[in-house]
Amino acid sequence: MSDTPITSELPAAFEAAVAAVRAAATRPELVVSEIPSPANLAPYSLALAADVNPERHGSDSELGTGRFILLHDPDEPEAWGGAFRVVCFAQAPLETEIGLDPFLADVTWSWLVDALNTRGARYSAASGTATKIISSGFGELKSQGDGAQIELRASWTPDDFDVTAHVEGWGELLCMLAGLPPAIDGVTQLNARRFGRD
Repeated sequence: MSDTPITSELPAAFEAAVAAVRAAATRPELVVSEIPSPANLAPYSLALAADVNPERHGSDSELGTGRFILLHDPDEPEAWGGAFRVVCFAQAPLETEIGLDPFLADVTWSWLVDALNTRGARYSAASGTATKIISSGFGELKSQGDGAQIELRASWTPDDFDVTAHVEGWGELLCMLAGLPPAIDGVTQLNARRFGRD
């Protein structure tokens, strides 16, 4: 990740959190980079983009893509329950049959929880949505056939500014959604993957 210096105008807690994000060791299958943060979400923020190889950021990977945003507000918004909030997004294509599985959303959420817990990430106030998207091509897009995607949008409040494990857990989730074998014990993967449409 970037070694861009942190300016001295930032709060010390946010500087420490940014250093923790940059210290995260993600899996080699991921290409991770810092990107501009969304405006107006918090006084201070840092955003990452990740794509599962072989594609790089700028052209989202056909295997899976995601975003990780660390927000900091020293005033500790009541809805957050703390001075920091993590917001993340993960998306991956699936075989249509897997996309129809009624338990897919539950499994996706459990993978995030397992990835965070296994890495020792401490957090509270977790929330999110897992969305299954089933699509069929028509007209000029008929040749694309049927396809499916899973999207996870989640947020939680880290217990402190040491968010290294949170970044690593998010990276693990992206790889698992892309069908790569889990790097953590006790987690199973989806089988019979397909990374494109018929």
